[in-house]
Amino acid sequence: MSEEETQELDATLEGNDVKPLQAFDAMVSADVLQSVPVTLSVEVGRTRLKIRDLLRLKQGSVIELERNAGEPLDLLVNNTVVAQGEVVLVNDRYGVRLTRILPSEDRVEKL
Repeated sequence: MSEEETQELDATLEGNDVKPLQAFDAMVSADVLQSVPVTLSVEVGRTRLKIRDLLRLKQGSVIELERNAGEPLDLLVNNTVVAQGEVVLVNDRYGVRLTRILPSEDRVEKL
């Protein structure tokens, strides 16, 4: 925030019951938020291994995951599960068809 914008915000806040954080939130536009990059990933499954077993892995080894075949995959945004879906092919590339979007209350609980 520039010095001029800070002065404008201070002038706006003087004599008002508005808290600085609320005023700042009001100034953040949707365009700014929409341009923030996030990491999107799809998780097929997980498992836990002892280091001894990890060191024994070689080309061709098969690692069994905790997720059953046919269960939906997790779609994560910045390591937070936000949806579930299934694998699809799109022009010889993998994609994910969303089958369930988690309610925002569930996402906040997992933070």
